[in-house]
Amino acid sequence: MGHRALIPVKQLSAVKTRLSEHLTPEQRSTLVLDMLHRVIDALHASEVLECISVVSADPEVLERARRWGAHGLVEEQPGHNQALTAAAHHAIHHGATTLLTLSADLPLLKGQDVRAMIELSASHQVVLAPSRDSTGTNAFLARPPLVVPYVFGVNSLQHYVAQARALKLDHTFYRQLGTELDIDTIEDLQLFRHYDQCATLVNR
Repeated sequence: MGHRALIPVKQLSAVKTRLSEHLTPEQRSTLVLDMLHRVIDALHASEVLECISVVSADPEVLERARRWGAHGLVEEQPGHNQALTAAAHHAIHHGATTLLTLSADLPLLKGQDVRAMIELSASHQVVLAPSRDSTGTNAFLARPPLVVPYVFGVNSLQHYVAQARALKLDHTFYRQLGTELDIDTIEDLQLFRHYDQCATLVNR
């Protein structure tokens, strides 16, 4: 099968600084760990991945990831894209033919979102899941891994599209709430709580 997933996570002491006016450092750490747990659960629920890895320099993040059924990879290189590249090489060495790299802060992600992106990869070498404002990239699927280099950062979606076009790679977009809603601001957090409460009511 060769389908694998990779989730980068920062040091807990440095997460979600844009929420610092509303949440204490401990609350921000708890929020990130809770969202990571949800993402890992969604990846497991998809039943299409042979391995889920979390790459981080934070020992607590790695310990929690292992507890939740993922592999913990110690960050080998400084810098977000450099660390992901090193982790991708690790995945390739262990047989990855398709690599889904996604944010840890997608609390509404569902297994069906993951399955849909994997299905799209059968006919597209690059699958991109944009952020709500269509500038960032919340999930990036590459077949084979590193067919497009990592360019996460400001306006990453435009950079990924430009690279795919330059390399003449088939690419497409996946747009659903589960991949669009990442949590960076208090407005994002309020929106998540609204949808989460609605889902709880529906499932009662």
